[in-house]
Amino acid sequence: MVKKRAPEDKYEINDLIKEESWRLFRIMGEFVEGFDSLSDVEPAVTIYGSARTLPDNKLYHQVEEIGFKLGSLGYSIITGGGPGLMEAANKGAMRAETKSVGLSIRLPEEQSPNQYTNITLVFKHFFVRKVMLVKYATAFVITPGGLGTLDELTEVLTLMQTLTIRPFPIILFDSSYWQGLLNWLKDPVLSQGYISQKDLNLLRLCDTPDEVVNAVGEWAQKHALGGREAI
Repeated sequence: MVKKRAPEDKYEINDLIKEESWRLFRIMGEFVEGFDSLSDVEPAVTIYGSARTLPDNKLYHQVEEIGFKLGSLGYSIITGGGPGLMEAANKGAMRAETKSVGLSIRLPEEQSPNQYTNITLVFKHFFVRKVMLVKYATAFVITPGGLGTLDELTEVLTLMQTLTIRPFPIILFDSSYWQGLLNWLKDPVLSQGYISQKDLNLLRLCDTPDEVVNAVGEWAQKHALGGREAI
């Protein structure tokens, strides 16, 4: 026997439909704001990394130098806008007097945007922020980090693997940090056929800021000469 819906249930469903409709408009609004604000940041390099690294850490200073050196070459620097290594990259970009972009996210445990950005956006939806971090970049520098950084790394790799975006350099900074992951990707992931060698070929290991800058510059030169290969 089908139970008749109570009148108050009908109102709850209608309220839910209205809320979802307004949510769509809010999502669209975040996309529009992102597109408008970032339309002239190219060429840009997106730098990912931990929010937990302190300014007295050697890695912080290295990432700041990466932001500075790439910024001095005319690249805008895009980060997730938080503290730690994101802050370091933005700080380097500010020193270079280039566009320093911070794309922050509202979190239950409040995380304030860092002070070294001249373009700051704060998103409610992770997936909108992820699009903006990828859309305008011509290279990706992945510095040591935790789950968020790993999520961003694998997402960029998946987008390239599936030809959703063009291949660009994916630079893993600090080989000692990433070597264990690469070993695991080779065996068992590659050896058991879950990925192909060309997927691994998208990754480059670098240990100094100059190596990062050279890797980005080599790709840019190939691209300017009309080469299709990105790595």
